[in-house]
Amino acid sequence: MTARLPPNAAVSLASLAVVWCLTLYDGPRRLFRDADTGWHIRTGESILKDGRPPYADPYSFSRPRAPWFAWEWGADVLTALAHRAAGLPGVAWLYAMAIGASALLWFELHWAAGSSFLLALLGFPIAISTAQLHWLARPHVFGWLLLIGTILWCERGPRRWWIAPVLGAVWANVHASFFLAPVVLAVYRRWTLAALALAGSFVNPYGWRLHEHTIRYLTNGELLQRIAEFQTFNFQAEGAGWILVGLMVCAAGAAFALVQKRYSRAIVIALFVLVALRSARGLPVLAVCVLPLAVASISTWTRRAYPRFESFFRYSDNLRAIDRTLGGRWALVPVTLLAAFLVRGAEFPASEFPVAAARAIPETARLFAPDKFGGYLIYATGRPVFFDGRSDFYGVEFMKEYIRMVEVRPGWQSLFDRWNFTHALVPPDAPLLAALEARGWKRMTADPAAVLLEK
Repeated sequence: MTARLPPNAAVSLASLAVVWCLTLYDGPRRLFRDADTGWHIRTGESILKDGRPPYADPYSFSRPRAPWFAWEWGADVLTALAHRAAGLPGVAWLYAMAIGASALLWFELHWAAGSSFLLALLGFPIAISTAQLHWLARPHVFGWLLLIGTILWCERGPRRWWIAPVLGAVWANVHASFFLAPVVLAVYRRWTLAALALAGSFVNPYGWRLHEHTIRYLTNGELLQRIAEFQTFNFQAEGAGWILVGLMVCAAGAAFALVQKRYSRAIVIALFVLVALRSARGLPVLAVCVLPLAVASISTWTRRAYPRFESFFRYSDNLRAIDRTLGGRWALVPVTLLAAFLVRGAEFPASEFPVAAARAIPETARLFAPDKFGGYLIYATGRPVFFDGRSDFYGVEFMKEYIRMVEVRPGWQSLFDRWNFTHALVPPDAPLLAALEARGWKRMTADPAAVLLEK
């Protein structure tokens, strides 16, 4: 019977999120605006070929064969399988589907937490607008799914103890945010499950060293302050209004949850509000995984404190009752097929990456290129790179020297000469371009994203 019914709100708006991502957002290109997708694909391919994750760096000539933690190897394999099936369009399709799945779980969390139907719908534009900050073909999208699933499990009252260690094990092999599983379970006072999830996280190719590495990375303030996505979001930026509203709603939700003595919920919301204030990377997590808890707390408090709004909430309850009778999961099939059509032409955007200039790099080149280009060059050329987006691998001292060179600070020449670069690929507006040309480096070719220079 439900197969013949119209789709419910969750299915409809999750489908809208997928279509929005691939059309208005221009997902076939913007999902690839971070070059790290390139080395994730190649890492997944090497795992499929060798049958095991890498333990040493295969990509750089600056730190060749140094110990490396491919801490998202499970997501890399999924990405490589999608790439093997359909190239970059397959990768775009995979992550668009994951974004749609996160929207479905977003609504399920609303209903489990007790949100008003209408207020949940009003929160959807906030979630979409904020999540777009980090809509990328990168493993963190799977981290969203695991986090929202964990919170949903806690709100419903977790059963089946064996899910906890499986959750910990899967998460530890998919994304570095795996430590959130035991943290959330502990906040909800599910101590045994938290311990089981933590124990499960040790089932990974690197064992306890993965935990040590993750802790060192996330507590290295000197390194994190040099990584843009870990900096505080610029609330003066264009389109920041929805993001600011979402942050305020979550802050209010934490307060209302505390008033209602929903202490676990209040702590979870407050924790992620603090993370979002410290790091722009935390804002999409807040909107995708925590906003439903805040809306539910506001719904409950408002209904109790202001009886004059009872007619509004009754009307909302009636709409939710109708929505429960609807099925419409069949609608996900045409959306899936439509997404496969919309991802045609997926590519790394030529406006941001040296798509044309990279083809002119000589085989024997010892190339300097910024970290923004590194992952793309790994994907497109297969040649060793100087630097890429794996900041945890290269470390703070390497990054300090790199910044000195790209910003042409005093002493940059000696650092540059020490590496014996024969070629350089730099953005057209980079200070380093003029500095190298002043030293006699010659232009070989250029494209909208970069200029290729030869010593």
